Amino acid sequence: MTANDLAADRLAIRETVENWALWRDAGDWERFRTVWHADGWMTATWFQGPAEQFIAMSREGFERGVSILHFLGGFACDIAGSRAIAQTKMTINQRAPVEGVLCDVVCTGRFYDFFEKRVGRWGIVRRQPIYEKDRLDPVDPAAAPKLDAAHLARFPEGYRHLAYLQSKNGFEIKDGLPGRRGAAVEKLYAEGRAWLAGAAKPGEPL
Repeated sequence: MTANDLAADRLAIRETVENWALWRDAGDWERFRTVWHADGWMTATWFQGPAEQFIAMSREGFERGVSILHFLGGFACDIAGSRAIAQTKMTINQRAPVEGVLCDVVCTGRFYDFFEKRVGRWGIVRRQPIYEKDRLDPVDPAAAPKLDAAHLARFPEGYRHLAYLQSKNGFEIKDGLPGRRGAAVEKLYAEGRAWLAGAAKPGEPL
């Protein structure tokens, strides 16, 4: 692989990551579908399953007014032949009522993506967010929701407020997702190394 080939692959992977956020948040479902391979897998706080099902459920939520937006930051990518692991700094922003008060939750973390190049196209095989920290803010600064401390404490620190908001709005939340430190994220890193080394599958998707 030449330096130009490597640069072109990195650019294609980065563009795919950016398209994921833009097309998903814009509700451009047909183009959103193209960032995945057919066997792609998505894990989030509120969803774990095949990419096609994630697209359908995201569309359903979008059409009934669920407000979830994504913003991207720094990007790093390790490429080994036709495989890659991409990490992208991101925030997840969701707006919804919390205990009767309209609130925004901002969750900061990374998208950890298993990529593969098939028939000349890079696509996502597995996306696993890493949840590093979050916060909850009332849209009206004069209003403050009274949170249920016991319910809040049920959730991991990295996505505690996001999970609180989502669970209070009818979502079932997955526990034990990777955070900044700990066994779950170390396992994910090991799965990424194995993927680059030629493992038969992209780890054990959650």
